[in-house]
Amino acid sequence: MVSSPPVRAILEQAEQEYLHWDDFRYKFTAPEGAELEDVWRLLRLRRQSGARSFPLVSPEGQTFSYGMPDCVLRDLQFVEHYAGAQLEVLEPSTPDVVDRDRYLVNSLMQEAITSSQLEGAAITLQQGKELLRAGRKPANLYEQMVLNNYRTIRRLSDLTKQPLTVATIHEIQRGITEGTLDKPDAAGRFRRADELVRVVDESDGAVLHVPPPAESLPERLERLCAFANDAGDKPFVHPIVRAILLHFWLAYEHPYCDGNGRTARALFYWYMLKSGYWLMEFVSISTVLLEAPAQYRNAFLYAETDEGDATYFIVYHLKALRRGLEQLKEYLERKQREASEMIRLLKGKEGFNHRQLALLHHALRHAGALYTCRSHATSHRISLMTARHDLYDLARSGFLDQRKRGREYVFIPARDLQARIRAGSAGGDHDDA
Repeated sequence: MVSSPPVRAILEQAEQEYLHWDDFRYKFTAPEGAELEDVWRLLRLRRQSGARSFPLVSPEGQTFSYGMPDCVLRDLQFVEHYAGAQLEVLEPSTPDVVDRDRYLVNSLMQEAITSSQLEGAAITLQQGKELLRAGRKPANLYEQMVLNNYRTIRRLSDLTKQPLTVATIHEIQRGITEGTLDKPDAAGRFRRADELVRVVDESDGAVLHVPPPAESLPERLERLCAFANDAGDKPFVHPIVRAILLHFWLAYEHPYCDGNGRTARALFYWYMLKSGYWLMEFVSISTVLLEAPAQYRNAFLYAETDEGDATYFIVYHLKALRRGLEQLKEYLERKQREASEMIRLLKGKEGFNHRQLALLHHALRHAGALYTCRSHATSHRISLMTARHDLYDLARSGFLDQRKRGREYVFIPARDLQARIRAGSAGGDHDDA
């Protein structure tokens, strides 16, 4: 079989995509003189010959492993290059117009919201961003999930300064779930033996994964922490691969009553940031995962059902990372073009800082937008006093209309904003300017 050109062609194509049997059996037909099941067994033997084990073991004693096929190496090189090497990608040529902090805040908000949506939160991206920018108290469970995620993600960079411990994982899960659980005391602790936790298919209720017994969790999570902290172990594990395996490992353990997926994704971000891939703060991985949640689920299932082969999850995760980085690149290029357009429109109009220009550009595209000092301060990570100066200055210039809403002032784009920008109008019939 190995010497058969048709068989070799099937093996090479299957390895390029790292197909699971569920896909393999439908994609290929058996070559003459061979059974398709035999070709699959040959493919599995080839994969096992190059497999690398890592310290995750199922309760039944199955050791988990992973491979480094060409599709992994290709996407790993791409992610390595863009997530760590291109330091200039967020160093704009016009720093007075483009604000790096604004990119960061927007990405963190998007990750907080889409990670919650992956876990069933019925909230839109726009609603979530309005909540976070306004800084108001959450009105329901879904808003609390988003706020918890946002606060936890922002804290991850501080946690990278210390080794990973079980207490740190508890802290992450507590921050993610506080105020959202049926059992409030379940935040920040392992599930107990009497707390039945299963991963089920929401469409038909079928059990997809039964996590390890609760009594084994302390020892199993200590082993996970040792894997996270032992960067100098042998054989070498690439930091990006290690981060992905930590994501997989924690999700496999499912150590909590709730928040396991969000905690696993936070652990991935934690290790990427700890390993120096600073650009990951600007990439929302959950946004990509949300585009095809079934593929995300299958990546876990394939690993568990194919003799503990975590390569399926690595392949999927790297594709998601690559897509996230490509989206960031497209976003930055678009923002650079928009910044150039703002420079053209505001040519000769001195006195505007990059935050004001960013707001004006947003206002041009969202005529019904509403801005407050708090939302502006949150978007740009500045003080309320600085935010107030920015908005009052734009109102005095006639580009924003200022109104009273309750006890605070709000600002909305002038009705003829584009014409005023083009004409350089300073003034107009705005209230309380």
